Amino acid sequence: MAGLITGITCCLFIGLYILHEVSFDRFQQKGDRLVRVIMEYGYEGKTEKDNYTSTKVMPVFARTFAEVETGVRMELTDMIAHAGGKEVEEKNILFADSTFFRMFSFPVLQGDTATALNGPYKVLLTASTARKYFGNTNPIGQVVELGVNKEIYQVTGILADCPSNSQIPFNMVVSFSSNGQIQENTYWNANYTTYLLLKNNKLRNQLQAKIPGFMKKEMGQMNDPGAMLTYHLEPFNSIHLHSTYNGFVPGTSITYIYIIAAVALLLLCIACFTYINLSTARSAERSREVGIRKVSGAGKQQIVWQFLIESVILCLAALLISAGMIYLLMPAFNQLTGSQLQASALFTPSIIIYALSLVVVTGLLAGSYPAFILSAFQPVKVLKGFNPKTAGSWLRPTLIVFQFVISIVLIISTFVVQQQLHYIQNTNLGYNRDQIVVLPMDRQVRKSMSVLKTALLASPDVRSVSAATNAPTQIGGGYTAQTNEMQAKGGGLSVTGIIVDEDYLTTTGIKLVAGRNFTQAEAFDTNARMHLMLNETAVAALGWTPEQAINKPLYMNNDQPGRVQAVIKDFHFSTLHNPIGPLVFFNDVYRYTLLVKISGANVSQTIAHLQKVWKSQFRHRPFNYHFLDEDYNNMYQAELRTGRIVNTFSVIALVLACMGLLGLSSYTVYQRTKEIGIRKVLGATLTDITALLSKDFLKLVLIAIVTATPIAWYAMHKWLQQYVYRIHISWWVFALAGAGALVVTLLTVSSQTIKAGRQNPVKTLKAE
Repeated sequence: MAGLITGITCCLFIGLYILHEVSFDRFQQKGDRLVRVIMEYGYEGKTEKDNYTSTKVMPVFARTFAEVETGVRMELTDMIAHAGGKEVEEKNILFADSTFFRMFSFPVLQGDTATALNGPYKVLLTASTARKYFGNTNPIGQVVELGVNKEIYQVTGILADCPSNSQIPFNMVVSFSSNGQIQENTYWNANYTTYLLLKNNKLRNQLQAKIPGFMKKEMGQMNDPGAMLTYHLEPFNSIHLHSTYNGFVPGTSITYIYIIAAVALLLLCIACFTYINLSTARSAERSREVGIRKVSGAGKQQIVWQFLIESVILCLAALLISAGMIYLLMPAFNQLTGSQLQASALFTPSIIIYALSLVVVTGLLAGSYPAFILSAFQPVKVLKGFNPKTAGSWLRPTLIVFQFVISIVLIISTFVVQQQLHYIQNTNLGYNRDQIVVLPMDRQVRKSMSVLKTALLASPDVRSVSAATNAPTQIGGGYTAQTNEMQAKGGGLSVTGIIVDEDYLTTTGIKLVAGRNFTQAEAFDTNARMHLMLNETAVAALGWTPEQAINKPLYMNNDQPGRVQAVIKDFHFSTLHNPIGPLVFFNDVYRYTLLVKISGANVSQTIAHLQKVWKSQFRHRPFNYHFLDEDYNNMYQAELRTGRIVNTFSVIALVLACMGLLGLSSYTVYQRTKEIGIRKVLGATLTDITALLSKDFLKLVLIAIVTATPIAWYAMHKWLQQYVYRIHISWWVFALAGAGALVVTLLTVSSQTIKAGRQNPVKTLKAE
């Protein structure tokens, strides 16, 4: 029962988690007709893809292609919100076109969706956001001030809170026309997310076939002959689990869903194997019952059904106890998986069907072999004296091997996953992410940058301060870099770009290879992009050495040429799934992130100093901060979450296997009690008896180790292929997992054999 309860509880937890992940966006009534637009751009055959587009794509596609019914442009951001006497840095403010509610099925509690977003400075609030600012008063017609300029937005509607399984999160939905970004003059300013609603869910391939030709004509009309630009359509319902491009909500790879589902299935198998093993081992105790029933007229089919029904009833009892366990353990499971599941989800029809199916399948699987073995007993033999060792004699060792194969595969997988996560956490990224405080800022903060830096550096625990577009973990701006030769031939290099100041290298620890750092005057030069730093990959792609690159002219997005004044060492500004790409640092005024390098000696006092300075200078914006290593860890949420789940359930799998082994070894010792007594009388020591009874189980575990090793190697080798930068699987991982399994087996079996060996042989033999 303990094994069944554990196995079913784990399966229900994982079932709830998987159901939540695969149900993402399934509430969208038009989801099968929705597509997300992916941008592909580049020069000379070298292209990149991203899930951002310019504002031009949606209106042009809606007018041009008959397959498109309508579209929507979106931008998700955080802004300072003032309303109801409160000032909050509000998360998940979604700017969207007025077509938003024609495409997406988000329930509107108050307001008219036809007019709620049809003009600038209109906003809809979720129910919880409305209560936060306005309490129980009716918010319709009230105003919310957004941004540092406190622009006034009128509340035109109330929405139900956004479901947790939506890839489009929001606390407020604001009319897209409010930000003024509705121009159609370029395809290149790609900062927005575009969705299209097709007239028919079968038209996606037809529309996709038309886009490359159309964009070739569009590019021909632009004065950029070497550029390549096209778009791909991504089915909306497959984005969360199958897309390689993150959206507003980080996706979950379908690979990880398969891994977690496999872990649940393996755990249930171990629980079933334990049940079968113990049932067949106890066959002697019920053999006489079967014999008497048969003599009394019971047929084989009746006995089979009796044992199957008993097994299903036991599983049903285990299910009821598991439901109570889920209520108790749900907070811990949510912390483990980073989800927000509710125990009440157990009573949804799909979970009820899943749970009952689990009980029936588990009951029949666990009870089938014992039922058929016991029902096959011949009444004459069992009533005269039945030898239980013959019943299931081949099955019990086989199932023990299977149990330990599963456990060892999971243990090896745990080691490898943890090694890769350790590599991710500790590899040399090319920059220092420790003890760096990240503060979002705005235009008003930028104007006082010099004064702010001086005030922050007044603390001895503040080492340096830098302002940039982004932290090194979140660099995402796409640009085109061109040498004189490239511009003459119409070629170019797609690069990632970021605006930095003169203190960025010092704050982040990024190293110079050649040239010199920006000066303060150069970093804030009003001639945008005149001063450039390239990483080693960009320099190599342009055909230069670091020394040759210094003072070379380089055009950024066809602007006036800048000068390369430094080459920086390559660093990972994307995840380890991707190779390091070309990167450019340049000067400009648009900086939105403040990075503060602190000593780490007095963190709480240092943060208090930062807050004091901030509040003294900027009353328009609340003090809001986080650490850079949090951003880095957020990039690997799927890996960290899967690692935690595999770790936890690998331990549970090993415990379940040991429970079965403990029960079986206990029964084996019980069967051989008199043999142990005779051996002791003849002079056998406790060590001799322990070795005698343990060797058979150790042989089985050795077979399991040999079987599990290639399976685990292949599975982990395939998993590691998703990383460009990864560990090599070491031989000692397999040796350590095998040795651990042997030690656990020896300890489990020895606990029973030592107990039996210490019994007085006079007592055990006198019972005969």
